[in-house]
Amino acid sequence: MKILNAHQASLINAISLILIGGYGYLQSETPSPTALIPVCFGVLLIAMYPGVKNQNKIIAHIAVLLTLITLIGLIMPLMGSIKRGDMQAVMRVSIMILTTVLAIFYFVQSFIDARKEKNNN
Repeated sequence: MKILNAHQASLINAISLILIGGYGYLQSETPSPTALIPVCFGVLLIAMYPGVKNQNKIIAHIAVLLTLITLIGLIMPLMGSIKRGDMQAVMRVSIMILTTVLAIFYFVQSFIDARKEKNNN
């Protein structure tokens, strides 16, 4: 029994990136434009949502690539917030990393399921 489908996990991740990334930018006393990068990736992922939901292979693979890039891109902000001792930032970035990892997990699971289904036919 699956809890989520890949498209649902991707949508949750995109919303998380937009809301939490946007909140982090807006609440900062000295906001940096680079803090909006997760928001931009979230917007791109939402734009790809219909294609991912309809199991368009090309769009799904692009969405996975963007999600992986997002994960890699969130590592430095996490390290920086840990170094600064900013626990609110650590929590925000950690939540975005968690939703990103979950989205990747469900994408990989959907690719495995599609391969199994293809081999059974």
